[in-house]
Amino acid sequence: MKTLYLMRHGKSAWDDPSLDDHDRPLVPRGKKAARLVGHHLKERGARIGLVLCSTAVRAADTADRLLEVMDAPDIPVERERGLYLCGARVLLERLRDAPDSVSSLMLVAHNPDLHDLARELTGSGEARHRQALAEKFPTGACAVLLFECTRWADLDSGAGRLADFILPRNLS
Repeated sequence: MKTLYLMRHGKSAWDDPSLDDHDRPLVPRGKKAARLVGHHLKERGARIGLVLCSTAVRAADTADRLLEVMDAPDIPVERERGLYLCGARVLLERLRDAPDSVSSLMLVAHNPDLHDLARELTGSGEARHRQALAEKFPTGACAVLLFECTRWADLDSGAGRLADFILPRNLS
């Protein structure tokens, strides 16, 4: 079985028009959301073996804050420019290339790519989670998908069971 955590970066700043989109930082609400989700995952006993993260400042900061709260400094984090606004197809191909020795993986990325990917992979799960995911994938949210496969290369459309859809607003 494979567990996939799809984490959208926290709320970011738009107040500096001279700042490149890639360099936008988290605002306090985004920082809080990352900590809340990290605490929630820790309470649920989440065991993440690898984090794949966009190099955008807001995504990297989200991953760092989440892992800090989870007290998980030893989890490998691979920051990749290619995960920045690349499209759902590219995200899926990157996931399929993940090492099979990792049973649980987190991807920290951006919309609309992350939302498109989550909807594509989700085939079952609790109706309330599926309905919330169908509507939107807000900043700081995390979709937890379970797959009955042993290889990441076998991830396929509709094969995932949406076990949880964590919304920061429901945790605060």
